[in-house]
Amino acid sequence: MNVKENVLEGLRSIKGNLLRTVLTALIISLGITSLVGILTAIDGIQSSVDNSFSGLGANSFDIRNRPAMQVRREGQKEKRFKNIDYRQASHYKYLFSAKGKVSLKTNVNNNAIAKYASQKTNPNTRIIGMDENFMELKGYKVGAGRNFSANEQLNAINVCILGVDVIDQLYEKESPIGTELIVSGIKLKVIGVLEKKGNMMGGGDDRVIMVPLETGRKMAVGRNLTFDITTSSAKITNLDDFMEEARGAMRKVRMDPIGMEDSFSIDRSDSMAKSFESITGSLRIGGFVIGFITLLGAAIALMNIMMVSVSERTREIGIRKSLGATPSRILQQFLIEAIVICLLGGVGGIVLAIPIGNLIAQAISSGAASFIIPWLWMMTGILICVLVGLFSGIYPAFKASQMDPVEALRYE
Repeated sequence: MNVKENVLEGLRSIKGNLLRTVLTALIISLGITSLVGILTAIDGIQSSVDNSFSGLGANSFDIRNRPAMQVRREGQKEKRFKNIDYRQASHYKYLFSAKGKVSLKTNVNNNAIAKYASQKTNPNTRIIGMDENFMELKGYKVGAGRNFSANEQLNAINVCILGVDVIDQLYEKESPIGTELIVSGIKLKVIGVLEKKGNMMGGGDDRVIMVPLETGRKMAVGRNLTFDITTSSAKITNLDDFMEEARGAMRKVRMDPIGMEDSFSIDRSDSMAKSFESITGSLRIGGFVIGFITLLGAAIALMNIMMVSVSERTREIGIRKSLGATPSRILQQFLIEAIVICLLGGVGGIVLAIPIGNLIAQAISSGAASFIIPWLWMMTGILICVLVGLFSGIYPAFKASQMDPVEALRYE
């Protein structure tokens, strides 16, 4: 008996016990679905983050009164600095406008309610005051209508641009362009609509009403606002040096004493994406461990079924040995049978895992994730199936190969 004949014999044996084979393969399939599905979902979420930050540019960074992304430990307070006020933000913009584009933005209200006719939004709409460079530097695009004019920016005209989530809540079939909303007691005319940006982990990039910076300040009269600053330059090749120059200018604006830490946070615009990338690395390890535990249970179940198969085919083993089959050939036959069952289950698991993993990623990222075909995890799944087949089949196959042919022929 050669290897080819052993493979064909293994397939014939599988076909002869079709129901048992299907049930066994299904166990393996669920394990592979768990493993590859989790890893595919994590890759899909990472693609959502990458898509969210793809338009920010490589040479941009943000200055805020708080870190861009901070993981707090138990008992540790969130690190926040004194607000960056309008005078400081404007002074920095004046200093750096000759070296690159500078954008100012402020969150006027994170829990606003916008009203149009008889409709109103949920009390989680964000009102953002932004200058003429904000959309370009932060990757927003106007899908319909227009951006703010210089006159509207300078004279605090009551106009706004809406995100798609706000439009979905206020309008049915009517075009929002040219209509007027009531927001925080102020009437705003809609002049534009943002393209869907997508958001990471349920953020509010599409649940937003944008107004000119001066209009935002007018709406927040009597309240202390903090301003976020974004700086970008296409000519800079060494961003770290440029950031240090900006840090020095901002320390001067904030009048930070020499030797004291910065009273602000300065981060690359893609720092959150890079931070999340390290988190997804940990998630992949966790997902792999969970999938491995599931597959371990499936491997034990397969070993049990292979032991039953060996017992049922004891006379067949005796006949094969009496006709000249060596122990190594018997061992090879049962190992191949176990591996083929695992591969059948693995292929089925991969077919299920790809859509399931992508659906999970789409649900978590609110539709911003790209469709992922995880070639690496597919190949890993197939390799693991072979290893599981070897692990599950080695002892039953060894037991079969060591049977005494005379005793096997007597078995009833």
